[in-house]
Amino acid sequence: MQKIIINIDGGSRGNPGPAAFGVVFSHESGAVIKSYGETMGIATNNEAEYGGLIFALKKAKQIFGKENLKQYIFEIKSDSELLVCQLSHRYKVNGEKIQPLFLEAWNLLIDFSVVNFTAVPREQNSIADRLVNEALKTEGKNIGQTS
Repeated sequence: MQKIIINIDGGSRGNPGPAAFGVVFSHESGAVIKSYGETMGIATNNEAEYGGLIFALKKAKQIFGKENLKQYIFEIKSDSELLVCQLSHRYKVNGEKIQPLFLEAWNLLIDFSVVNFTAVPREQNSIADRLVNEALKTEGKNIGQTS
């Protein structure tokens, strides 16, 4: 099975404040398939991280086709230890604003065969982080999109 890497990041200026996320789809070789940066209104950093995850899961279904998802291994890399540990069942999901986001993400995962979550240092998530900052700076949608 082919492996697809999805780097996600989310950020908020003010926490809560203007928020955005960045998502980068890559082949295992490192070649970028698609990248996105998008604002999402007022949110916390953690809400923005989940916003990036939910966007990535929905976009994966569009890019690869819902019926083809089981042919891939997806590795989702994030510098959010909270998100990675919650999705890996190492941390409980307690926040009343995070619980519905977690459930939405969890329900989206049903269509995937293999999804692994990996916590990475911010330096290893630099493209997704840059997309967050560009989106926040320009307050535009679909920043950094590639085809």
